[in-house]
Amino acid sequence: MTKEEFKNRVLNWAEKIGVSPKEIHIRKMKRKWGSCSSTGRVSFNEELLEKDEKFIDYIIVHELLHLKYKNHGKLFKLMWKIYLNDS
Repeated sequence: MTKEEFKNRVLNWAEKIGVSPKEIHIRKMKRKWGSCSSTGRVSFNEELLEKDEKFIDYIIVHELLHLKYKNHGKLFKLMWKIYLNDS
């Protein structure tokens, strides 16, 4: 998957979830698949470009949900399951 295709996938998921990331970055990360800042910046490990789409969606949805839910509470987990089961 190219970086452009990946960013489009992030934007498609953002629209489904109802969030608007301020920035989308794809970069080298040593220990994480993704991260979300309090300012709305989502970053993804460039190694995701080589993974299968199901795993990619798993990470994208996780990070985008943090724009709505700051922690991994019950509502976060419920919404994560709902979005991934509908995909």
